[in-house]
Amino acid sequence: MNNSINTIAQNIIDELSPLKGVRVIAAMSGGVDSSVMAVLLKEAGLDVVGVFLNVWDYSRDEVNRHGSCCSLEDSYDARRVADHIGIPFYAMDMRKEFRRDVIDPFIADYETGRTPNPCERCNRFVKFGALLETADQLEASFIATGHYVQRRDDEHGLHLFKGNDAHKDQSYFLATTNREQAKRILFPVGGLEKNDTRRLAHHYALPTADKHESQDICFIPAGDRIAFLKREGAKSGFREGDIVSQDGALLGRHQGIAHYTLGQRKGLGLPDGPWHVVSLDGVTARVVVAHPEDAMIRSVDVGGIVWIRTPCEGELVTAKVRYQMQPAICTLEASDEGLKVRFDSPQKPSAPGQVAAFYSGDELLGGGIVSRVG
Repeated sequence: MNNSINTIAQNIIDELSPLKGVRVIAAMSGGVDSSVMAVLLKEAGLDVVGVFLNVWDYSRDEVNRHGSCCSLEDSYDARRVADHIGIPFYAMDMRKEFRRDVIDPFIADYETGRTPNPCERCNRFVKFGALLETADQLEASFIATGHYVQRRDDEHGLHLFKGNDAHKDQSYFLATTNREQAKRILFPVGGLEKNDTRRLAHHYALPTADKHESQDICFIPAGDRIAFLKREGAKSGFREGDIVSQDGALLGRHQGIAHYTLGQRKGLGLPDGPWHVVSLDGVTARVVVAHPEDAMIRSVDVGGIVWIRTPCEGELVTAKVRYQMQPAICTLEASDEGLKVRFDSPQKPSAPGQVAAFYSGDELLGGGIVSRVG
């Protein structure tokens, strides 16, 4: 962007100014995005209360060593930012809710052959679930986050759109956010490029301006998913079993389906490759693989559907069933589980447990959870 940083800041402040005096909970993770979000709300004159969600055990060595969005260091950073910009700050204990709604389902999915999406569940149940209940207790009208998602309201209601920065867009992870939740969420940095967020952080001399951005799952900051699952007591996901082709030919053995995800192609160590994992059976402990041309999918079944805006009849809808996937044109058909999503062209494999996000252009319509891959 060629605009001066003052212009960028003022444009966002002007957009937020109609909410001057309204109380808002700023969900502060200790990172640069949420720090800039909080200062922009304060500059626009909102009554801002900073909240950090303590979702994991800070005493764990691997969290303290590597850092993540739930480490003790991040809590300190969030408090430093709140003190710097002059807003009240609270650290809230959400470990019980996080364990119940994110950790336990994460373990159960890997035990049964599904591939969970913990960020989606954290947004749905903790950030936009339990935190909204906290907002009610604090008499706050909104919560605000540092997600790269854009909100636009008009005479027809609320609309959510992809973030302007294609490399940072996080709309996919909000696809299961329901309409009532979305009405109470603000995304002040959603229209920014990441480099401009950094520039704003320096402009306001925020303590987190140069902070490194973690890419790991927050409760597995060292990146060792297998060690985490074993430490947390997962057992059935580590039963030995066969690796077979789609026609049943035995290709090898494995040490547990928890080591694999659908669509995986690296680290299989099988002859006559390349291969892709196309099925994981938690009952028989079988891993089924196929060559790339046979691993493509044409449809998925999706359950737990929520709509932020219900698509109109005849509207062109696209879907993505993996975060890194480009939305693909599809047809939506009602099914017993929710929706059958049929793609116009073959797509790389997704996995049960992943988010299916539906779009109309850049507008996020809603989504659900993949239950079966076709």
